Amino acid sequence: MAHLVEVAFRGNRKEFFAWEGETPPPLRAPLIVEVDRGEDFGRVHSTGELAEVRCRGCAHGCGTTPPPRRALRLATPDEVRRDHALTADNETARRQVMARVKTHGLVMKVTDAEWQFDRRKLTIHFTAEKRVDFRDLVRDLATHFHARIELKQIGVRDEAKRLGGIGRCGREYCSASWMQELRPVNLGVAKDQKLSLNPQQISGACGRLMCCLRHEHDFYVQSRRRFPKEGKRVVTRLGEELVVACDIFNERVTLRSTEGELRVLALADYQSEVGGGDPAVAAPEAIPLAVAAAEAAAAATVARATVLETLPLEETRRLLDTSEFRVVLGALAPTDAPEPDGSNAVLDGRVALSSDELLPESAADDADEEESSGDDDEPSTASSAATADPPRRKRRRGKRGGRRRGQQ
Repeated sequence: MAHLVEVAFRGNRKEFFAWEGETPPPLRAPLIVEVDRGEDFGRVHSTGELAEVRCRGCAHGCGTTPPPRRALRLATPDEVRRDHALTADNETARRQVMARVKTHGLVMKVTDAEWQFDRRKLTIHFTAEKRVDFRDLVRDLATHFHARIELKQIGVRDEAKRLGGIGRCGREYCSASWMQELRPVNLGVAKDQKLSLNPQQISGACGRLMCCLRHEHDFYVQSRRRFPKEGKRVVTRLGEELVVACDIFNERVTLRSTEGELRVLALADYQSEVGGGDPAVAAPEAIPLAVAAAEAAAAATVARATVLETLPLEETRRLLDTSEFRVVLGALAPTDAPEPDGSNAVLDGRVALSSDELLPESAADDADEEESSGDDDEPSTASSAATADPPRRKRRRGKRGGRRRGQQ
């Protein structure tokens, strides 16, 4: 069974190969591996379970499928000396390429040049702000070096990863030492960590934001979930206070009262004063009385509409025409709700007509005729009735046969 081996090359480049020996080679052992159109020299970076885990999680890994190429053999001492000699040849090739770039007038920066172990291919990495047409340059370099030329445009972060170096923390670049892939970093990450937004203070040697801001960001996000948001007003034993700052390392919360006095509380004390438990879970606030009253009125309205819909039509007319309707509504309405009068009421979004409007047209016409006849026969009684109760307004029919209310 073939063993999975991760091999490291120059420029912090790593790839996975299959080793067909009985036991995997030791770490840092020199290997000769097969590559596209030839052989190359590298050293063992990881084997066994570690190599399998990295193969599934790294950007240069092959997942669960076996690697397509094989590690041929262990390198001999003579091959190791030849590889050391290539280091000086790579620098010489880089300088020659830079001279050719200036000759062709191309706007590009040559990062490094890497000879393949068998000298069949020369790979050149460069950076540029825009796309570069280097077709004439490739033909010129192929004639000069008598080898296959491959030019690769990379970013400034990839350039720092290939070249390596020491960061401002005093350690090797994270991208060149242990980071498996370069994740994007933006200013939002620095804001979450309450860092200075000055680019000179949070940028690395490559001129971009430091990679360590990204892999520390998850810690800040998880820690800040236990703290209240800055600028939030909370109610403590001293009254209403404003959250000024949160110290996630010492687990302290700074509060400012309405009088302007500052005080610092431990996270546990803050949780006990605010209401206990996790501060991320906000305490339930009191529902305004206006909202409660509106909900009660809506429930009463639905109940009234339900009663009217369940009753037969004749029973509904009888209730609307008598004082029993007031008794029914009074039993359903809340104590603080106003008593319904005989005017039109809106029930469940619809207009409930009064008892006169629910009468059939013939009965309404008869009632109008009785009024007019009563006025002719007994003028004194009609005048006294007019002083006691206002006269009933006459209704006119519309174009569609309906009645218009509010018109005389």
